[in-house]
Amino acid sequence: MKYSEEELRILDALENDEIEFQEPSKEEVEKIKSIAKNTMKKDKRITIRLYDHDYKGIQKKAMEMGIPYQTLISGIIHQYIEGDLAPKTN
Repeated sequence: MKYSEEELRILDALENDEIEFQEPSKEEVEKIKSIAKNTMKKDKRITIRLYDHDYKGIQKKAMEMGIPYQTLISGIIHQYIEGDLAPKTN
């Protein structure tokens, strides 16, 4: 996983006990819950055609991971969009 410069500074401060934690207020907790709910809401359905070999392969991989194959496909797409998937090099 790649960390940004800011994330590295935060990790460093955390490891050196330079961060004091505060309990969030009830309003902050509710705001965070609302944002998380809206962020994680999957509200778009798509239809996709796959080669039979790819379909069976994705089902097998998902079964090995113990997750539904649709969740695996969604995760792969998300990783690609975020730039976390790199092309395979030989």
